[in-house]
Amino acid sequence: MHHSSKFLAALLLIALQADAAEPADWIIRAKYVVTMDTQHHVIEGGGIALRGSRIVGVGTQSEIARRFHAKHTLDRPDALIAPGLIDTHTHAPMSLLRAIADDKRLEDWLNNYIFPAESKNVTPEFVRWGTRLACLEMVLAGITTYTDMYYFEDAEAEAAKEAGVRAVLGQTVIGFPAPDYKSWQQAIAGTDRFIQKYRHDDLIIPAVAPHAIYTTPDDALVAAHRLAIKYGVPLTIHLAETKKERDDALARRHMTPTQILEKLGVLDGTVIAAHSIWEDPSDLQILKRYRTGVAYCPSSNMKLADGVAPVIDMLRLGISVGLGDDGFAGSNDSADLIREMDIGAKLQKVTRMDPTALPAEQALEMATIGGAHVLGLSKEIGSLEPGKLADLITISLTHPNTVPVYNLYSAIVYAAKAADVQDVFINGRQIVSDRRVLTLNAADIYRKAGEYKKQILATLPLLWRADR
Repeated sequence: MHHSSKFLAALLLIALQADAAEPADWIIRAKYVVTMDTQHHVIEGGGIALRGSRIVGVGTQSEIARRFHAKHTLDRPDALIAPGLIDTHTHAPMSLLRAIADDKRLEDWLNNYIFPAESKNVTPEFVRWGTRLACLEMVLAGITTYTDMYYFEDAEAEAAKEAGVRAVLGQTVIGFPAPDYKSWQQAIAGTDRFIQKYRHDDLIIPAVAPHAIYTTPDDALVAAHRLAIKYGVPLTIHLAETKKERDDALARRHMTPTQILEKLGVLDGTVIAAHSIWEDPSDLQILKRYRTGVAYCPSSNMKLADGVAPVIDMLRLGISVGLGDDGFAGSNDSADLIREMDIGAKLQKVTRMDPTALPAEQALEMATIGGAHVLGLSKEIGSLEPGKLADLITISLTHPNTVPVYNLYSAIVYAAKAADVQDVFINGRQIVSDRRVLTLNAADIYRKAGEYKKQILATLPLLWRADR
């Protein structure tokens, strides 16, 4: 065969291969792909293909190139691709109350600072701007799904969708007048409407959020659970967060907080128990029996001196455990799940005096597929696998703190920082490109946050002596 004939044959073969290749919207290539699938596969020189809101291919770069042709490509030769991080407990709009009252006990913080500040300032617009500020921080830290408990969840849902962030949004049900509903009965009715509005949304998973056993009457807890079961949505609640909560429950009702929820029949379905620190072995058996998920919030638990959740015991029993930052006002002051992985692992090690407790790989699992299990969403998010929703991040390996890399899990959990997150995709849409948020106007958000600070200072001036 002449050289020209060979050349034409080669061109024809290339054309045939191109015709056979599947279309994709994005092909993303990186030095490593950390899948967090059931085998925890890591692909060196890996790539991912996205079509619409889904992942359609995961493999080596040559495999992806052979199988797909894409409208857009993103090359990150000095970065890794990982699943988007999943925050299983927060209060996003409270970003506007950041550092409002630090170094307080939980009861003092809630009753004398947070609840009064909220009663005077929280409106739908407050929630909208607080959510925008929180989402700006969260996506820059690689958080692609967050789980919330707050007020005016309609406004929060609109703001989260505007930001392009996936959110499990729990409408608060509480036993005293709240900023949005003046009775728990009204809150239940409002939650019903909220669930109906968003139950088939592509980004928003509506939820019911009875605050806690000490703030929410039994009838309200039962009604909240009945609503969650009716629509098949998650229920999220603060549980066994403080020693006082447990001691009071034992003194008044001769049951632990977890036993109270079991007796009320509130643990069926998808239940997310935030904190779960003061749990004894019988409580853990209850959580295991009902497949209750736990949101482990290490920074908050340390800052409020609430205690240390028995995470190692939970994991040994097969209880699903995810990570949460627990909001921005007093209990943490930031949304940084990379930091929570680091602190959460170290806190378990030092309290057990065992450096092998909660290794880095397990900590990353809690921030990804473990969190997805807690939310009842593990079939859709939490790992990089074909068919799953396209929620992923890239983390740069070019900064001093991530050079050199010997163990990828250690690099992510102990060395990486939120500032190393380079790109973020949620539902197949690029939200962050090379540290630039594409869906939110940061200047407008910062300006509005400054306006809210002045308003809050005017309503509760004695709480901010540091500003005087």
